[in-house]
Amino acid sequence: MMKCLKNYKKLSVFVIIGIFLTITSIFICKTIPAYAAQVTGQEENDTSETENNERSNSGISINGNLGDLGISITTNNDDDDANNGLSTTLRILILLTVISLAPSILIMVTSFMRILIVFHFVRSALGLQTTPPNQVLIGLALFITFFVMEPVFSQVNNNAIKPLEANEITYEEAIDLGMEPIREFMFGQIRNEKDLTLFCNLAGIETVNTLDDIPTYVLIPSFIISELRIAFYMGFIIYIPFLIIDMVVSATLMSMGMMMLPPTTISTPFKILLFIVVDGWSLVIEQLVMTFF
Repeated sequence: MMKCLKNYKKLSVFVIIGIFLTITSIFICKTIPAYAAQVTGQEENDTSETENNERSNSGISINGNLGDLGISITTNNDDDDANNGLSTTLRILILLTVISLAPSILIMVTSFMRILIVFHFVRSALGLQTTPPNQVLIGLALFITFFVMEPVFSQVNNNAIKPLEANEITYEEAIDLGMEPIREFMFGQIRNEKDLTLFCNLAGIETVNTLDDIPTYVLIPSFIISELRIAFYMGFIIYIPFLIIDMVVSATLMSMGMMMLPPTTISTPFKILLFIVVDGWSLVIEQLVMTFF
């Protein structure tokens, strides 16, 4: 009993010493940076004032290019901000917003979605789960999207980006001019007016005299539904010949009494052979691209 009490006292002493050392180290860690900040504060203030003066005189320029498309943000002085109607901070915010939303914009308002869905239907119809892999399908769909959308991107570059870089138009005007070719593309791809009517009714728009009366927030979901419908229709057409092969192979195996052998094991090589003989990838991509023109 006495030994237990002695061990307990020793343990208590070690715990108290540990707590004391912890508190002391925390106090030192908080005190030293504060003292260092007070010592160097004046020097940092002087340096920041000098840099601000140099930036206000010289300005900041951010430039970037993606093929025919170019992005440029230049901050010179307050007079330029007043002429363009947007402050430097707002310009940078708009650029960061566009960069963060670029993947969604690429998927939702271009031909990318239809192309990728059709490619997945082709892979599923062949009975191949991971061949070609997703990275290959996405990359192929991306470059075909650039091919299909090149006329639209060229119009956006000529009508909005180049005049904006030449300070001929403001940022608000550049956005409106840049959206016009994209809106024309989306209107041209909507095959069924029911899609536009659906979202116009949901938005409370009763009368539409021209296409300009339809806002973009109504046009984009209508375009997405139309793309899904067309992609699924094409997927159904692609499935039919491969489905016939599956039925023939399955009936043949049943008639031979080979019920324990999975039909997909036999039908998959025949489906791949058929796809190679008819040059399936070229045929699918050709017909897919033709649907946009």
